[in-house]
Amino acid sequence: MFIVDAHQDIAYNALCYGRDYRTSALKKRTQEAGSDIPARAGVATLGLPEALVGRVAVGFATLFVAPRSRGAAPSPWADLEYDDAAGAHRLARQQLDVYRRLVDEDDRLRLIRSAADLDAVLATWQPGVDVRQRRQGLVLLMEGADPIVEPPQFEEWYELGVRAVGPAWQRTRYAGGTRAPGPLTALGHELLDVMAGFNAMLDLSHLAERSYYDAIEQYTGTIIASHSNPRKFCDTDRHLSDDMIRRLADRDGVMGVVLANYFLDGGWQGSDGKRAVTLDRVLEIVDHICQVTGSAAHVAIGSDFDGGFGAETIPAEIDTVADLWRFQEGLLGRGFSEADTEAILSGNMLRQLRKSLPAT
Repeated sequence: MFIVDAHQDIAYNALCYGRDYRTSALKKRTQEAGSDIPARAGVATLGLPEALVGRVAVGFATLFVAPRSRGAAPSPWADLEYDDAAGAHRLARQQLDVYRRLVDEDDRLRLIRSAADLDAVLATWQPGVDVRQRRQGLVLLMEGADPIVEPPQFEEWYELGVRAVGPAWQRTRYAGGTRAPGPLTALGHELLDVMAGFNAMLDLSHLAERSYYDAIEQYTGTIIASHSNPRKFCDTDRHLSDDMIRRLADRDGVMGVVLANYFLDGGWQGSDGKRAVTLDRVLEIVDHICQVTGSAAHVAIGSDFDGGFGAETIPAEIDTVADLWRFQEGLLGRGFSEADTEAILSGNMLRQLRKSLPAT
């Protein structure tokens, strides 16, 4: 078995905090000791060495930009804030360059643009292959669609390797988003039609509820919610009601569970401490999704590491991305079959990838 993690903010951390994904998370902590980075970004959890040890064979790597914050205090991602579509486009291209440099300079990494790329990565995780030959594949996911200057320009992003798009983070020109209610805009409907022409993956995470239902009704291609939890455990518009989860499953969609404590338990406060939320709560959420949808076919991992939070605000048993492997023992211990465990760890998201990726 191995893991597919449907949401990792790698380039954001590189540009805002100088975090090199190839460097161990533990080494980053030493490098950042005495700086303000842990307080702003959280204690580092991501690093390629830990990912390989934790058998994370595939990660959805984000192009994340945010509308300019008007708050008094700078946001953790202030260096990636934009005022207009041109600014969003420029910042997302900078993140794309981060991923290009990573794969050009380190043969342990490969961009997944096609089914052939995916197969090449997964071949290194087969039994009998030396662990030193393992490779990690990165699927480029655009979080917030404003870098797409106009819908037809999505073709350029697709040619550059983007294979999944979430139309919103907060409100964008395309859709309502988190804490910004509203429907898909006319541009949003147009963008979905263009994306469908390329069979790109549509990421429903962060969409406002009206936009979510608009999108799931319209889109004819492959659908995921890369990093969303059930509202039963965190009752905000950032997450999915049971009806939204059922509608996702009706379209054979898959949702990745976020590992931030404040998303796993809506009542959690930082003062409660890391150990107040455990892996048992994550497994309870996985089980809830399975109960709502009637099977284990629609849930996966979407850690959201290092997305503005760190090791101090994730479940007690998890310190770095290497510890995602604890899910295997936890799921089996909770009574999930080996087949269902493998589906949750990797198979469900792999199914979506294989439905969406071009052959070569």
